[in-house]
Amino acid sequence: MEIPVFTVDAFTNVPFKGNPAAVCLIENELRDDLYQSIAAEMNLSETAFITKRNSMDFSSGARFGLRWFTPTCEVPLCGHATLASAAVLFYMKKNVNPVLVFETLSGELYVRQHEESLIMDFPLNKPNPQDQHEIKDLLKAVVGDVPIQDVCYNPTTRNLIICLADTCDRSELTSLKPEAEALLKNEYTGKMNGVIVTMKGDSTAQPGYDFYSRYFAPWLGVLEDPVCGSAHTVLAAYWSEKLNKKKMLAYQCSSRGGELGLEIRDDGRLNIIGRAQTVLQGTLKI
Repeated sequence: MEIPVFTVDAFTNVPFKGNPAAVCLIENELRDDLYQSIAAEMNLSETAFITKRNSMDFSSGARFGLRWFTPTCEVPLCGHATLASAAVLFYMKKNVNPVLVFETLSGELYVRQHEESLIMDFPLNKPNPQDQHEIKDLLKAVVGDVPIQDVCYNPTTRNLIICLADTCDRSELTSLKPEAEALLKNEYTGKMNGVIVTMKGDSTAQPGYDFYSRYFAPWLGVLEDPVCGSAHTVLAAYWSEKLNKKKMLAYQCSSRGGELGLEIRDDGRLNIIGRAQTVLQGTLKI
């Protein structure tokens, strides 16, 4: 069996920046263990598998199945690998449709082209305040002695938000080096998929980012996800309320970096806007 595979850097227009995802085009459904083995072989934070849904081919079809796997498990939602999947269909397979529909574990996700960007229609996930005392050891393992302003939790995505104090400098966010072992030791209940550390941006700079973030997910087999789109379904809800804004520009401060445009729509859903660069094309032989 031969499977077309691509590596796409998401949320960037520059090769080797943003968040890399593997994208596989699947003619017929595979066994779950084979999906997982392929994802482990790719060894990226996410591998996406696109399958046909009553479509003649990947160039003319408008509706596809989409699943995402980390090297260790399947996940219910992934933003950067969805962006990467749409990029493969639009840019590499020259898909003719104005909008693509992906059937996923998180429902139907829509992606369309706009100029040089792709716009993803995603759910918005509002976080709730979290008692810091209940998780003080986990907070210490993530940020050390850096001052914290807010802690929130979203049960849908199982993501924790730690917002650093406004007095913090961006360098305090970029210099964080939490260890996977310490995070796993201090949270083992199954409640957590990842920890988002965020801080207010500098709107006076060019470009003026509304907020910065980093995302740690050792519970999913990924210590740090370079640019996590699904985490921004929570971040957008959090910062929109804090800043009283519906349109925001965000930057994820990993070593690779990545930029996301965010628009909260009137219907309560979220547009995530980003660019993508395909850096590798090949064939898996199984």
